This record gives sequence, C-alpha cells and structure tokens, in this order.
Amino acid sequence: MKRYIKGWLLLVIACFSFSECWAAEVTLYVARHGKTLFNTVQRVQGWADTPLTPAGVDVALKLGRGLQSVKFIGAWSSDAGRARETAQLVMQNWKTPLTLKEDKRLREVCFGLYEGDLDRNMWEAAVRQAGYPSEAALMQDFTQRKIRIDTMIDAIKEAESQGTAALKGVKSSGAAESYQQVATRMTESITEIAQQAQKQGGGNVLVVTHGMAIMVLLKELGETTLNHPLNNASVTKLRYTDAGQFVIESIDDLSYVQNGS
Repeated sequence: MKRYIKGWLLLVIACFSFSECWAAEVTLYVARHGKTLFNTVQRVQGWADTPLTPAGVDVALKLGRGLQSVKFIGAWSSDAGRARETAQLVMQNWKTPLTLKEDKRLREVCFGLYEGDLDRNMWEAAVRQAGYPSEAALMQDFTQRKIRIDTMIDAIKEAESQGTAALKGVKSSGAAESYQQVATRMTESITEIAQQAQKQGGGNVLVVTHGMAIMVLLKELGETTLNHPLNNASVTKLRYTDAGQFVIESIDDLSYVQNGS
C-alpha cells in the first residue's frame, strides 16, 4: 500500500512538473508596425517618427481581427508613435484588450543624420561605403544572401559618420547605431519580455516593433535565409522554451492580416 501511494505521488508530481514545463513556454508574436507617411514617401525613418497612413491604420485593424482567436497575456511596443498606434489598433476590437507596455529598446535602428532624408540618399552613401557600384547590385547580393543585415547597417553608420550632402557643414553626432548596438538592445528586450511572461505561467505575447530591428533580432537568433525587407503588419513568431531558448516558428507572416480582411 505504501509503495502504491509513493508511486502515485511521484506520478502526480511528474505530471505537474510536465504541465508546468509546457505552461511556461512563451510565444512572441513580433509584428512590424503599419505603413507610415515616411514609408509612403520613401524617407528614412529610424528614431524619427511619422503617423500611420489610412492604409497603415487599415492593415493594423486587419491584423487585430486576424489575431482575435489568439489568447494573449501581454502586449508590448517600442516607444515610437507608429508602433504604439499599431499595437493599440490591433487590440482595439479585442474582447479583453491588454494594457500596452513600452520599451525604447524595441526602437528601429537609429540612422543619425539620415533621419528624414530620402531613402536613396542614405542607401547611395551606404552602397559606396560597402564597395558596391549601385544600390541594385547591393540588393542583388542581399537577395542571394551574399551580404547580410549586419554589413548593411554598419555601412550606413560608417557613411553617416562622414556627413551627408543633404546637410552640408553639419557633422555627425555619432548617433547612428552599429549592428551590434541594435542587436544587444533588441535581444535584451525580447529576452526580458519572454522571461516576464514565463513567470506568469507562459502564454502568448504581442510585440510591435520595426522592420530592420526585427531582422537584426532574427540574425542574432541564428536565422540565415531572410533575404528581403519585412512587410508592414507582418508577424514573426518566436517560441521561448522552458529551457530558455528561442525557436523561430515563422517569419514575415501575412496570414493574420489576410484572415482579418
């Protein structure tokens, strides 16, 4: 009888531990913000911020509808207005909207003097810095995975340090970020968010952030196949295991937007 009770107790403890293990897993739905004014007019938008366009509002609402069936335990965004607005729109029609938390470490890459400048001016300078004859040549190598996001961001930083033709006589303040700066803050933020959710017993968390910042995070997590910019309102799904490891479940997924249309 004693052996039976002891065995039963061990089984109960094992089952409890097993369920706790599963309950502690966290899934992060990492979304890029909706389309903005600067996205539309092709101007550099890192730490600079512009509001969502009508199309950006619409896609955020669609994303929210597409995610309605997912039970979330938390919601985060960067402190940029476009990320905050996207997250609020996503949750707008949820039956139980969550309190949105912000973390400035989830910001987009800072491009220094290039902020607000035309995209082509920044990329032309970065292309020269990286040793390419044209932006088209650089992007071709990017699609073929011959150049990665780290080299591109560091080329922008180095080009920015030399000043820009759009602001003649104005010297760089050194604000443009390196790849490693972005990688450090993004991984720190995402890990802390996942660990906080884990302490709550696990579950799903919405994180609204920015395109290049997500690409940096993915590279840090070992992703090697991404060869295109992320779409506005796309979802990159990350699973944080009980063992404290990130698993990339999906990248640049627009199915939630499509389901919410």
